[in-house]
Amino acid sequence: MTQRLHLVFGGELIDPTKNAFKDVNDIHIVGMFPNYESAYNAWKSEAHRTVDNAHMRYFIAHIHRLRDEEVEASPTEELDS
Repeated sequence: MTQRLHLVFGGELIDPTKNAFKDVNDIHIVGMFPNYESAYNAWKSEAHRTVDNAHMRYFIAHIHRLRDEEVEASPTEELDS
C-alpha cells in the first residue's frame, strides 16, 4: 500500500488574511502523518487550541503530492528537489 504522507504545521501570520508567517523560525511543526485522517485530527486539535488568536494558522501539506513515486529519480535529483 502506498503511503500518503501529510505534514501539519502552523504559526503566527503577519496578516490573518494572508498566508505569510511572521517568523519562519518560529513555525510549529506538529508532525508527519501517514494518512489524511490522522493529519486532519492533529490539525483540528491545534486549530482549536489556538482559536482565540486570529493570527495563528495551521495547515496540512500533502507531502505525497510533491513527487511522483512512479518516476525514478537519481540521488542528486532528490537532493535538489
